Amino acid sequence: MPHSRTGEGDHKAARGGVLRRLGEWCARHFVVVIIAWLVALVALQVVSREFGGEYSDNFSLPQAQAQKGLDVLKAHDPQAGGYSSQIVMRDDQQPLTALSSQMSTTIADLEKLPHVLSAQNPLSAPATPSGQKNVGPLSDDKKTAYITVRFNVQPSTLGDDYLNGVDTAVQPLRSAGAEVEYGGPLGELARPAADDRVSELIGFGVAVIVLLVGFGSVIAAVVPLLSALISVVGGLAILGLLAAAFTFATVSPTLATMIGLGVGIDYALFMLTRHRQNLIDGMDPVRAAGQAASTSGHAVLVSGCTVIIALAGLSASGVSFISLLGVAAAVTVVSAVVGALTLVPALLGFIGRHIDRFHVRPPVAETEAGAGDTPQGTWHRYAQRVERRPLSFLSAGVAVVVVLAIPLFSIQLGHIGDGADPTSFTDRRAYDLMADAFGPGSNGPLTVVIDQTNVPQSQRSALASTAQQSLDKVQGAAVVTPLTPTQDGDLLIGTVYSTKSPQNAATTDLTNRLVDDTLPDAVQSTDAKGYVTGTTATQVDFRDIVASQLPVIIAVVVGLAFLIILAVFRGLLVAVKAAVLNVLSIAASYGVVVAVFQWGWGGPALGVHGKVPIESYVPMMMFAIVFGLSMDYEIFLLSRVHEAWLRTGNAKGSVAHALEITARVITCAALIMVSVFAAFIVSDNIVVKMLGLGLAVSVLIDATVVRLLMVPAVMTLLGRHAWWMPRWLDRVVPHIDAEGSKAGARPAS
Repeated sequence: MPHSRTGEGDHKAARGGVLRRLGEWCARHFVVVIIAWLVALVALQVVSREFGGEYSDNFSLPQAQAQKGLDVLKAHDPQAGGYSSQIVMRDDQQPLTALSSQMSTTIADLEKLPHVLSAQNPLSAPATPSGQKNVGPLSDDKKTAYITVRFNVQPSTLGDDYLNGVDTAVQPLRSAGAEVEYGGPLGELARPAADDRVSELIGFGVAVIVLLVGFGSVIAAVVPLLSALISVVGGLAILGLLAAAFTFATVSPTLATMIGLGVGIDYALFMLTRHRQNLIDGMDPVRAAGQAASTSGHAVLVSGCTVIIALAGLSASGVSFISLLGVAAAVTVVSAVVGALTLVPALLGFIGRHIDRFHVRPPVAETEAGAGDTPQGTWHRYAQRVERRPLSFLSAGVAVVVVLAIPLFSIQLGHIGDGADPTSFTDRRAYDLMADAFGPGSNGPLTVVIDQTNVPQSQRSALASTAQQSLDKVQGAAVVTPLTPTQDGDLLIGTVYSTKSPQNAATTDLTNRLVDDTLPDAVQSTDAKGYVTGTTATQVDFRDIVASQLPVIIAVVVGLAFLIILAVFRGLLVAVKAAVLNVLSIAASYGVVVAVFQWGWGGPALGVHGKVPIESYVPMMMFAIVFGLSMDYEIFLLSRVHEAWLRTGNAKGSVAHALEITARVITCAALIMVSVFAAFIVSDNIVVKMLGLGLAVSVLIDATVVRLLMVPAVMTLLGRHAWWMPRWLDRVVPHIDAEGSKAGARPAS
């Protein structure tokens, strides 16, 4: 028979009482709460517009060899050591040499712009040596050329207004009939501003349909959407203020919107579902809202903390760019939790008993049976099937996950180049012009820097000769330019062009070959140091750092989630099961992303040109986000299993009972989150597409294959052993209550 652990129960009841009183107060004083939210929302918007910062992809990797090479280059040759970008020209009617005066005017005007260190005139550049492949800056037919502009800051951070000066500078060339496109960081600056409104409308539209079909009530469909929207708008305003102090990536607000809408709708839905069941059970609206806050509100709080902790695990990467992406997502998760615990009860108090007044079908709550009835609905029958044949359901789930995960074994991390962007982007058109005229490697030159400051003058000539010979023999290079000394003679600078595009694995291999083998061999037995720098080299360094830290992130996030599940449910095998199954579901979603983008299975249909590598930080972000989100469903399902287990002591029956009453809401919540994430596939940003698809697939797999097949099957097979906890561990691990009203009765062993 169950017995009560009084001290623990009193502590949990006290905590449950705080949320209950908060929920009841918000429901009773709904006018005050709703007005306070609206005032805060307006105030945050005004302050954010006035004092908020800008989003930028300007970040550095201080310990990376590419950054060290750039720093050395800046110190010895500031004109060559800045950030480069290309302005590409094409004239099909006449050779560009006929536009010499216009070109000179453009170069002079570009060099007058703020932050410009130099601009190279392609018409006055030395001709390509005979027998060497032409990589620019002027094509053999004289109809394509590019100006290399060097800046003392990252051009993509200069703001849209800066382009007005660039447009004015190149106007003589355009007036003469030449096509002018901006490549590299300057092209990124010229991209149209991201507009997520279409994605948000699609996600909201699908969410409305799912809620209406799943629960029947019109008002019940509006409340989660309204609270989530208000919470996200407030969270984005706070993120804008934080951007004034920290450098958040340009993808940050989109990522925060995706996560905020997904969890915001989910949390409000779980609160609303429990509230409606409380009303059906005979409670008045204020008490029902308070009870929902005390029970589902605790689950929301624990789930939100789990998501935030998982996102905080990204800081283990040691890369500020990635850590701040986690912070951006966490901001809207926090606002979603606050909205669910305060705004939702207020809205429920305002609605009162009229929540089902308007409906498109007979409204339902948690079950298909009324209070006190024995559930006999579809999900109850399904739960009984799982209880009877757990091995079959588990085997089916494992088979699906394993098949989907197969492409993961061929994953190629890298950077998605401009060649995959829509042709409406100027940087994509510049990329194509350069690739057609000079070969794909022209879009990703690798700058070789040899620092011979500590090499005696008598040895420098031999060093230059040895280094040149080593570079000329490097595998994978289309062109290697001669090494030339800087004015002070302390550096040797050359350029290596790959035979492939910057995003191709062959270019990554070439970069690593230069860094790890060619340059060390060339400078051995001397005090010289070799570096490979430039945009492409920096991207390769970033990829390598992220790839090396991914196992650390996985270990940290899985470990933290394991401890949270252990602290919440006091079952060692339950915690192990949660960690293992979540890792399997994420592996399956990785496999889908690899198949679609890297293998090209459906990439063109999503607006992706050709096959692309998996953006290096996407798997890391996906792991933290999905692992955190999957804990939502894990906690909501297991909290009901645990609740029934504490009440009845029937392990298998508790699983079936919990599945029956949570399957509908988990399925609807998952469909909503899938629709929110999948809607961002229409974005022009390929990284956003990748994240949107990956997160949508992850949630879909987790809420169906894992949560409805594998979890109940494993829990049924484990039986009462699932809740086994060594006494020494029980004393060490802190107690966290998922559903505060359950005081903690536990079946005796």
